[in-house]
Amino acid sequence: MRDTLLIALFAFLGAAAAGLLGAGVLLLIRRRSLTEHITVVAAVAVGAMFAGTLAVAQAMFLSAHDLTVVTTVVAMAAVVSLATALLLGRWVAARSRALTLAARSFGDGGDFTSPDGPATAELAALSRELEATSRKLAESRDRERALESSRRELVAWISHDLRTPLAGLRAMSEALEDGVAADPDRYLRQIRAEAERLNDMVSDLFELSRIHAGTLALSPSRISVYDLIGDALAGADPLAREHGVRLVGDRVEPVPVEVDGKEMSRVLGNLLINAIRRTPADGTVAVAAERSPDGGVVLSVTDGCGGIPEEDLPRVFDTGWRGTDARTPPAGAGLGLAIVRGIVEAHHGRAAVRNVSGGCRFEVTLPMADV
Repeated sequence: MRDTLLIALFAFLGAAAAGLLGAGVLLLIRRRSLTEHITVVAAVAVGAMFAGTLAVAQAMFLSAHDLTVVTTVVAMAAVVSLATALLLGRWVAARSRALTLAARSFGDGGDFTSPDGPATAELAALSRELEATSRKLAESRDRERALESSRRELVAWISHDLRTPLAGLRAMSEALEDGVAADPDRYLRQIRAEAERLNDMVSDLFELSRIHAGTLALSPSRISVYDLIGDALAGADPLAREHGVRLVGDRVEPVPVEVDGKEMSRVLGNLLINAIRRTPADGTVAVAAERSPDGGVVLSVTDGCGGIPEEDLPRVFDTGWRGTDARTPPAGAGLGLAIVRGIVEAHHGRAAVRNVSGGCRFEVTLPMADV
């Protein structure tokens, strides 16, 4: 037993010396190639075995012949081990270089494609993560392009919508100033109407800027959707009469919600104005409120616009979007539905739209107030 412990001790001391030397070498070459690291690790393993064997051989006073045999065996093992380590290191390094080249596509705005061929588990996992990151970056670039396109459209449409009433105001004011206005009172009424329209547009822009900046301050209170929809219908009734559209609100459940009454009235007002303007004369705009299966409340506004093209449905709530055929001032600046989505999401709800028979249905889902 004592001899076995001594052999183990001598073998450990010889192997430890080789291990410490290898650790020092690894520390010195820590910034070098992976091939060199693998080769050093293999050399340490072989060197530890060789040093331990020599220490035990010296302690046991082996003959020169036996020592030569042991040394020869260890040397052959070292040659094979180092050759294998070099081959493995070169293969792993080549795979790493291929992965590095593929990852450079990120900086060029391209998509990442994992290199072909087998790989270690770690490199395969890294490739999967890079592919997932590539998809996320592509989606982010698409969103950025869509937002930039919306901004350009918004600037163009706002410029158009501001230029038209401003030109009219200037012409009418010059006519009044020169005393050539045939009906000054009518001109004054028109100036007031255009000023109110410009004020509404500026108010929408300010509201949207607060939403995008995250500074929309809400003052939630407990209110029944029955009262909320009743007030919205009363406010939209004059516009509906002017357009010859019937407002229907007979499917409203008195469900309580915790919302900012002023902001949610704006949401319903924007949806009703949009529906009334899109619905032809003698058409119907229906408002409903009901409980959703997930415990929320769904407020819906259904119009008779004839439907929205399927390719345009994802853009309906985008800032500045007004549809391909909406380029006239009555269509608004394309801010109403963007404001709707911003206010609803600030209430931890969601806004959606879908086509129904003869028109489309806008839905606002809000969390129901605790009973």
